[in-house]
Amino acid sequence: MFIKSIPLPPFEDASLDVICITDDTGLNHLPRPAVVIFPGGGYKYLSVREAEPVAIQFLAAGFATFIMRYSVGENIKVGTTPIPETALAIRYLKENAAEFNLDPDRIFLCGFSAGGHAAASLGVYWNSDLLRKFDKDTTKFRPTGMILSYPVITGGDFAHKNSVKTYFNTEEPTQEQIDFFSLELHVTKDTVPTFLWHTATDGTVPVKNSLMFANALLENEIPVELHIYPDGPHGLSLASEETSIQKEKLNIPHVQSWLPLAIEWTKGVK
Repeated sequence: MFIKSIPLPPFEDASLDVICITDDTGLNHLPRPAVVIFPGGGYKYLSVREAEPVAIQFLAAGFATFIMRYSVGENIKVGTTPIPETALAIRYLKENAAEFNLDPDRIFLCGFSAGGHAAASLGVYWNSDLLRKFDKDTTKFRPTGMILSYPVITGGDFAHKNSVKTYFNTEEPTQEQIDFFSLELHVTKDTVPTFLWHTATDGTVPVKNSLMFANALLENEIPVELHIYPDGPHGLSLASEETSIQKEKLNIPHVQSWLPLAIEWTKGVK
């Protein structure tokens, strides 16, 4: 089994953690689909509960698994650093697919809360001028699809305002910054297929974030699957006992269905 961390120069504060089954010809493993997990944390930190426990579940389901350690807090530079960091991570995986026995045409992003915004930013901006200075062939940055769990999407009326402030390192983001952050405004025909789930009672990141993004995807004829669970607070992760915390009960069996649904969804993404 591979367990190591890969640096992503020139970004000193970003890395990609690898948790993969070793390619052994005796096992005759076909290349696996890959999933890159983006923990949440409001762009201030990276949540442990939305990292390794999720990776292990995807690993058991047959994925090559990775955890994206994108820049947070004071390490975020000019507000857009997580986007090129993520782009270089995807290019690295595509160029080194054989080492990890992964299928370079089956690389999915799985983001939680602000990590959902970080993941979705690449799903939206992968073919933008922002990334061409890193590689003229931006198809190297394109993920196959993305799984967004109670994601931060907008910087507007239903924003998680602390995420926006931290992302731009300012108490008063400009309208231009708010518009850039608001991914629902930037969905195009190039945006990748998306699986979304949220709870209707999320009091931290309103479910309107997922609804707005799903609507933008539909308007651009991008395949989308959306699940809204009736009850549950923000930050559920796997919604299991394993990812619960002492101060708040986050073990909700009904919501646990998001993971098998998402895994099944990946099989049909083209």
